[in-house]
Amino acid sequence: MILKDRFESLCLNFTEDKILIEKFWIKIEKNYSGKNRYYHNLQHLETLFEEIEHVKDKIKNLNTISFSIFYHDVIYDATSKLNEEKSADLAKERLEILGLNNEDLQQIYEQILATKSHKKSDDEDTNFLLDTDLSILGKSSQVYLEYTKQIRKEYSIYPDFLYKPGRKKVLQHFLALENIFKTEYFKNKYESQARENIEFELRSL
Repeated sequence: MILKDRFESLCLNFTEDKILIEKFWIKIEKNYSGKNRYYHNLQHLETLFEEIEHVKDKIKNLNTISFSIFYHDVIYDATSKLNEEKSADLAKERLEILGLNNEDLQQIYEQILATKSHKKSDDEDTNFLLDTDLSILGKSSQVYLEYTKQIRKEYSIYPDFLYKPGRKKVLQHFLALENIFKTEYFKNKYESQARENIEFELRSL
């Protein structure tokens, strides 16, 4: 499904105000289409929705996880350490206007914040979100290599002597986890390939 149509049909569960929905969509589209978005762009959202499609029968609240996907990287600045907080704040502000209840708003807020540390959650829907967000790590070596180039472009403001140690730290953090993926489905699908890919990238840094 086209992202715009997916967003509209999701929002129509809560409001019939198509002008409001269009306004919210334009902001999402504009942000994810920013000139420095080489990886965290609309294609990234497409990938997450493709991945979530395989496990939707296991998701308790498909609406909230779908909103979390749309908004989880809506604010993205390579120089900021507050992207997730700002994205969560914007999601909460917009979705409150849309008419979501407090429980759903809080869940979306917490799900977006969870994408900062990628720690296993007590909430299984959140774990599915985290796993789809990291699914790129377990793709084929060619796809993974392209991803590393896109990430490097997003951080092109940093010279290698700053970028490489930071990137190493991120990768070593993933390898140190008992499991990179939190759910059985994604663990079985991507865990071993993800570790191979990460170890390969580490050797090249």
